[in-house]
Amino acid sequence: MTESHANSSEPVASDDSEASGPSRTIQPPRPEPRPVERTLFGETVIDPHAWIRNVDDDPSVTEHLEAENRYAEALLEPTLATQDAIFDEIKSRVKETDLSVPVEKDGWRYYGRTEEGKSYGIHCRQKLGDDGEPGAEQIVFDENVEAGDQEYFEIGVFDVSPNHGRLLYAVDNDGDERFTLRVRDLATNTDLGDVIDDVSYGSAWALDNESFFYMRADEAHRAHQVWHHRIGSDSADDRLVFEEPDERFNCGVGLERDDSFIQIGVSSSITDEAWVIPADAPETEPRCLQPRRDGIEYGTAHRGDQFVVITNDGAKNFRLMVTPDDATTADNWVELVAEHPDVMITGLEAFDEHLIVFERFEGVSRMRHATWTDAGLGELSVIEMPEAVSTVSNGTNVETNTSILRFGYGSMVTPGSVMTIDLATGERTTLKQQEVLGDFDSDRYVTWREWATAPDGTRVPISLVAAKDRPDGPGPAVLYGYGAYEITIDPAFSVARLSLLDRGFVFAIAHVRGGGALGRDWYENGKFEHKHNTFGDVVAVAERLIELGLTDPPHLAIRGGSAGGLLVGAALNRAPELFGAAVAEVPFVDVMNTMLDPTLPLTIPEYEEWGNPAESQEVYESMRAYAPIENVGAKPYPTILATCGVNDPRVGFWEAAKWVLALREHTTSDEPIALRVEMGAGHFGSSGRYAAWRDEARVLAFLVHAVGPEMT
Repeated sequence: MTESHANSSEPVASDDSEASGPSRTIQPPRPEPRPVERTLFGETVIDPHAWIRNVDDDPSVTEHLEAENRYAEALLEPTLATQDAIFDEIKSRVKETDLSVPVEKDGWRYYGRTEEGKSYGIHCRQKLGDDGEPGAEQIVFDENVEAGDQEYFEIGVFDVSPNHGRLLYAVDNDGDERFTLRVRDLATNTDLGDVIDDVSYGSAWALDNESFFYMRADEAHRAHQVWHHRIGSDSADDRLVFEEPDERFNCGVGLERDDSFIQIGVSSSITDEAWVIPADAPETEPRCLQPRRDGIEYGTAHRGDQFVVITNDGAKNFRLMVTPDDATTADNWVELVAEHPDVMITGLEAFDEHLIVFERFEGVSRMRHATWTDAGLGELSVIEMPEAVSTVSNGTNVETNTSILRFGYGSMVTPGSVMTIDLATGERTTLKQQEVLGDFDSDRYVTWREWATAPDGTRVPISLVAAKDRPDGPGPAVLYGYGAYEITIDPAFSVARLSLLDRGFVFAIAHVRGGGALGRDWYENGKFEHKHNTFGDVVAVAERLIELGLTDPPHLAIRGGSAGGLLVGAALNRAPELFGAAVAEVPFVDVMNTMLDPTLPLTIPEYEEWGNPAESQEVYESMRAYAPIENVGAKPYPTILATCGVNDPRVGFWEAAKWVLALREHTTSDEPIALRVEMGAGHFGSSGRYAAWRDEARVLAFLVHAVGPEMT
């Protein structure tokens, strides 16, 4: 390589005529460093590529990102045939023209459908006759028509008015999660003159059908304001109903299922507060149900003349309380379901005569049911599911006076189903199971649970799936993890994953600390100064997969996105020799610099998840010890595919871009490291199902070529 190319962002050809394959014939972009120093707690750290953040002000940033895309395209060129094959496999398994399970309310039957060749869904409804039979279909909203030729299209609000006459909807066309809100008259299928720009997720109609509540976010993308708009009025005259000044807290708004109240939820990572407005009196000032108390979380559901409350007040794994709806402060709460040390309560459904409690027990989701009695609540009993390693979730339940519970069920071998259970009789009905076309047979696959042992002796659960006829001995495997925000990656079915399983892969989910698989302690032992446990857990899971003889380092890949990308980066720094490949999607890898910048979206609210390194040397040193970029060293990193989106408001695109440059500079291996940048999308990648399938096919083809069977 000549000196004139050394600091260029343009991929350059290699002079090595003996090399074979794109990874040896093209070299990655090498932009000139522009060092920026950071000194904190007596330590000076140099950031050579902080300039990449300035995409709006520095044309060389876009030039560099485009060069990264050209390099990634060249590296992935040998996988193109496999990408096409996997895309075709995904497409062939999906019933492209399909219907969702209808939901009935107030004499209307709502459903969604998809059509072959169209990227987006079509929202429909039918009027039910006196005999209960549906009338002609009415298209409420065709996303394909609305998207037109836009490269990106996403809905953030979709809300039909209580009288079913109007639709409130909001659209984002670039992935930055800032939406334009409109109102559509469903009788004429025309939009009214009401247009409100720069809104966030969340909405609620008042029962007058003439006004609604919506959200706005601040410059840091924190939803902090609730506004009330009257149809036909100028949005400049809208009423500010609620504003949250504390930058740790986000707000949301919604209508209670029984149409009793508009509820405003205010939450930080560890503290909750709820306010209500009578839905039939939208001009009323909001009333606080229970003032916030630091570290106390609670949520409510209205039933009759009371609120059912789920809270960690006096119960680390949460308990259920009940309180009159006109006396809602904590001193009025009466315990309904006590805390259990081994069971985490995660949610509830309060019907007129029945209560459903959603829980996690030994890392698996489940439901328990009880009937309301004159004395309060009857005995809770578990609703058993057919598979031990499976996922049960709440469904769309729009009525309160019913004994029919709709819920979701599936596993890593059982396609997702929408089911009902009659809580009075126990009778179950499968309304719809995801139809997998082609020769799919769930009996050809097996799912099971294993456990790894972390460095401190903690047992870490692993959910696995593979084809039953997979050859014995080490073979290709993908290890997936997340490990933050108390989020559990539940064992669910994936059509796309079949393309790996049918090629001999094992797929494993590491339920590491920092997630919520085994209760609140599991989460707390993977955050702040205990964050190192998250990464020790995932390394232990990798070692366990190898110990079990399922895989070996050359054939083991690790994958994660967002906070899961942090998991990937930290695991690679700890034990790069365990992995043959890695995929890090929109990875949160520049943790320290992000958490030191309170002007970035989400940083201040995230202090309760990661800590504030600017104010605490203990937090600084803990974070400094695991932050992926800051711990990249002279190590044999495997081949890596990273992704990011220029419009991402959650994880800045520059994090992945800087990380990739650091890895290339320090790695002692000759394995290629690629970055693919979505220039017109955000955190969630491409919009539209075909584009999403293409993105997934690209990743899976990369994995197949990197750690899978020999490719011809």
